[in-house]
Amino acid sequence: MAAEGAPPFFTESIIFLAATVVAVPIAKRLGLGSVVGYLAAGAAIGPFGLGFLGSGEDVLHVAELGVVLLLFVIGLELDPQKLWKMKRDIFGLGTAQVLLTGATLYSIGHFLGYSTKLSLVAGFGLALSSTAFALQILQERGQLSSAYGQRAFGILLLQDIAIVPLLAMVALLAPNEGPSTGSEVAVEVATIVGAIGAVILAGRFLASPLFSFLAASRAREIMLTAALLVALGSAGIMHAVGLSMALGAFLAGVLLAESSFRHTLEADIEPFRSLLMGLFFVAVGMSLDFSILTENLGLVAAGVLIVMLVKGVFLWALTRGSGSSNSDAFRVAVTLPQGGEFAFVLFTAAISAGFLPYKTANLLNSIVILTMLMTPLACLALDWIAARLKKSGVENPAIETFEEATPTVLVIGFGRFGMMVGQILTSEGLEVRAIDNRPDRIAYARKLGYKVYYGDATRSDVLAAAGAGKAALVAMCIENDRVMSQSIDLIRGNFPNALVFCRATDRAHALELTQKGVDYQIRETFESSIAFGKAALESLGTPIDRIAQIEEDVRIRDEERLALQLEEGMFAGADRLHAVTPRRRSTDAVSDDKSD
Repeated sequence: MAAEGAPPFFTESIIFLAATVVAVPIAKRLGLGSVVGYLAAGAAIGPFGLGFLGSGEDVLHVAELGVVLLLFVIGLELDPQKLWKMKRDIFGLGTAQVLLTGATLYSIGHFLGYSTKLSLVAGFGLALSSTAFALQILQERGQLSSAYGQRAFGILLLQDIAIVPLLAMVALLAPNEGPSTGSEVAVEVATIVGAIGAVILAGRFLASPLFSFLAASRAREIMLTAALLVALGSAGIMHAVGLSMALGAFLAGVLLAESSFRHTLEADIEPFRSLLMGLFFVAVGMSLDFSILTENLGLVAAGVLIVMLVKGVFLWALTRGSGSSNSDAFRVAVTLPQGGEFAFVLFTAAISAGFLPYKTANLLNSIVILTMLMTPLACLALDWIAARLKKSGVENPAIETFEEATPTVLVIGFGRFGMMVGQILTSEGLEVRAIDNRPDRIAYARKLGYKVYYGDATRSDVLAAAGAGKAALVAMCIENDRVMSQSIDLIRGNFPNALVFCRATDRAHALELTQKGVDYQIRETFESSIAFGKAALESLGTPIDRIAQIEEDVRIRDEERLALQLEEGMFAGADRLHAVTPRRRSTDAVSDDKSD
């Protein structure tokens, strides 16, 4: 019997995967970043390119989940206190950028003869930057946590919030759409407030107990399912009341940022986020209509130049005027001058409202896509200029921020041993992050004021999310020898710059750790046994100086025995156990002899 034909999505998936496998590495090799590769792949295989795939609109509906998950992960990395500290950038800098850029672009469109409605939608739609695109660039360049990266994120967050009033503006420009009476408006506002309140209450009081219950089952797939449920569920609630799905997911992420499951959630969702983000950019590239682009090439080119210049100038001026250095202001200006994915949403709403012609919408979409393509080139140009200035001595390199200047320590295993280690380190003012895989121990530590997160030390993605890549030292305080061995191999392979300090459960484990080449190891009962023995000798009347001699000798003999055991086996050096410490004459007796 002949095999049945493959389902359509199977063929489309192969085409999508093949195109990205070819385009993305080439784009990254050219220094343009993976996003440009995805856009180019979509343009090539789309209906206006080689025609391998149909319209990108159906793909875009699924791919938008990538933006949702991206905002959820970003929210996980921002605790509410840090978000409150960013309020000046979010509501001050971000609002000023949207209003000034939107008003300027509106004025240009109105001056060129376009209608007021069309100019408003185009101007404020193009004023929004691409959260997905800009954050991908910042993450790939490792600069999201830098001073300018945080300011750029604050602006992007306000732009995501701004899509709500902008969609309301579209509804007002089309009088037959949306609520028309005061009571209808009041009901809609109450519904929105209720939805936001439901997400906040669920995230604050229900999510952590749910994850604690699921963590006890040790079923990773259930934790992953719950993470996706929280992210997509909160996005769905917001979408149901007319708000941005990405904004709902971000809010859920922020509420879970203080949860002990933060790093595990981030690691679980990351593969889905990356795949769907790639699909999103491919879908955007597929919507680029080359026939309209070639027919109106001059108009589109002028639009790209005007949008990037206007946004770049306002971004530089606002960030420079609000306290950023000149280099940071330029970096923000070249990272956020592109149009954004929410522009597509706004233009689609305007088409449905009946005052934005389809051809004009395609031209605006082409401008947005081309500004995305031009942004990595602008970043490369700024890097080249900065390198030339640095080489010529015009600009001395400077530390942008001292936020990462304090070394961080990642403590793995936060029981009695790990807690004492954490207390010593925090007493010096060091930043300590801790993970453990026992929810009961995490709950106990958090009651004592420690920030401990749920995580599996045998997963490199969890270690990365917990900060192993940035840690100066990793303190392995795990009781399980097998788990510690697997974790050490992962850290050595993926995060080679971190020092590795280990708690050894016994002498055999100490020998194993020494053979692995860890930077420091100590048997968990060694020091307490030394202290116990010293106290016993003192109670038996042994002089203090004699106790000090014995301690020194015991430590030396223990090190000698360990060295012999490494070479000859576990039972080597047994004679070192039974030697009597030679008696040394006290310093007072020596001085008396000299005086005689």
